[in-house]
Amino acid sequence: MADSIDLTSTASTLQAAQGVIDSAIARLAESGLDENQVLAYDVAHAAAGVMAARGLLGYAEKGETEAAIACAFAADVIADLAAKLFGREAEWGVEPSALDSSRDFVARFRAPEFLAGLADTDGPRHLSGDFEMVQDTFRRFAEEKLQPIAEHIHRENADIPEDIISGLAEMGAFGLSISEDYGGFASGTESDYIAMVVATEELSRGSLGAGGSLITRPEILARALEAGGTEEQKQYWLPQLASAEIMNAVAVTEPDYGSDVAGVKVTATKVDGGYLINGVKTWCTFGARADVLMVLARTDPDRSIGHRGLSMFIVPKDRGESEGFEITSQSAHGPAKMEGRPIDTIGYRGMHSYEIAIDNWFVPDANLIGEEGGIGRGFYYQMAGFENGRLQTAARALGVMQAALEEARQYSLDRAVFGQPIHEYQLTKAKLARMAVTIQGARQFAYEVAKLMANGEGALEASMIKAYVCKAAEWVTREAMQIHGGFGYAEEYNVSRLFVDARVLSIFEGADETLCLKVIARQLVSRHQQG
Repeated sequence: MADSIDLTSTASTLQAAQGVIDSAIARLAESGLDENQVLAYDVAHAAAGVMAARGLLGYAEKGETEAAIACAFAADVIADLAAKLFGREAEWGVEPSALDSSRDFVARFRAPEFLAGLADTDGPRHLSGDFEMVQDTFRRFAEEKLQPIAEHIHRENADIPEDIISGLAEMGAFGLSISEDYGGFASGTESDYIAMVVATEELSRGSLGAGGSLITRPEILARALEAGGTEEQKQYWLPQLASAEIMNAVAVTEPDYGSDVAGVKVTATKVDGGYLINGVKTWCTFGARADVLMVLARTDPDRSIGHRGLSMFIVPKDRGESEGFEITSQSAHGPAKMEGRPIDTIGYRGMHSYEIAIDNWFVPDANLIGEEGGIGRGFYYQMAGFENGRLQTAARALGVMQAALEEARQYSLDRAVFGQPIHEYQLTKAKLARMAVTIQGARQFAYEVAKLMANGEGALEASMIKAYVCKAAEWVTREAMQIHGGFGYAEEYNVSRLFVDARVLSIFEGADETLCLKVIARQLVSRHQQG
């Protein structure tokens, strides 16, 4: 099939799509983002899809199946762009005929008979031997340790067993992105990033809450320390994070401030020898079990300076009960209290999220990331941590999608309706094929973003892969549930858990709307203005 697919025409079709997006970006540059939020949001998602499709052109050259997957992925991306564009061409700054040259391409590669040939293949990943070993190792752990308990944790809102944490620690899962100089396994090459993507996907395939997300928290704190920590802080904290001697939670969001972190109210007031922290954080995942909290707090009371008045602290605490906790401490500055209230959620269970009220909690000067040089730099350290976290979240979405596809494919083979397995029906084959194509296209995009980030680039691309894949995960898991029919709505089938787990992905680590409007669209416009 590779010989019968003209990849030159595929590239030119995607180039036409890119031209439409470029025109819309120019319009946004002229008329403003805040005044055109709907256009900016649509452009951000369309740009992410087209970027992923263009990145698949190299993958398409590796074989017949790869070429088919790349073309089917591109056809879906262009069809999605056309739906956004229809009737709004003037708003996008193009003629109604802008995508007419793509009609034959879309018709061919979205045709049911073409998709039928992809219903039973995921497509090669083209990982090197070392990464295949990483994949096999973490897949085995997920299948032997995570999958057997995933449903119990979800239905009972249970805690992650300690042997899961110790088992992942023994495998080095918490040190994948921490330098060898600080007790981790990172070598400073692109291998670090790709290994992280591969491992996170496999763990999330077993369980999002008890697997893939468990290794995200130390990743965020480690990146913040690498961005601004002193050498003494790195030497002290990073080895403990890598070995899971300490586990951390991230305390950034507040009841009134989520994505708008510049408005953070929690204060850190300077006292002799350190700071007193006061205020309330919310959506602090893993907050009870954690040994330390990564807390973004206001060190400058002048709120008019926004994020420049924020600093980042590592706040030690005792472990608390998952049902809720109250921890007290005593310092030279008087008694202190930290109280955690659990927030019940429809999915993403096991780590538990909390609203945490902090009252007069003393933190020594040495726990301010960057110490004196870190005052007012907390926002930037947080962004450094979350930047890589977005790629990791995309990898988590991949794992959830892959699990959903496998469940749906097997069910379609086992379930007979009107005298034959539902797998034999055209609609089922088309759905399975589009699911597989979406996953493999997103996966290859993630690998490319990992390479960019290893070279100190890819900040925009990391946001784009997060936006694209997390939204795709909602569709893939929804279709997987639909293939199950009524049983998809039953808790006894894993796919119902995968569906509610997928829903959180577009919310945390940067809500989809804020990510698209404040990060992706803004950077696309900035690049356009810079020429």
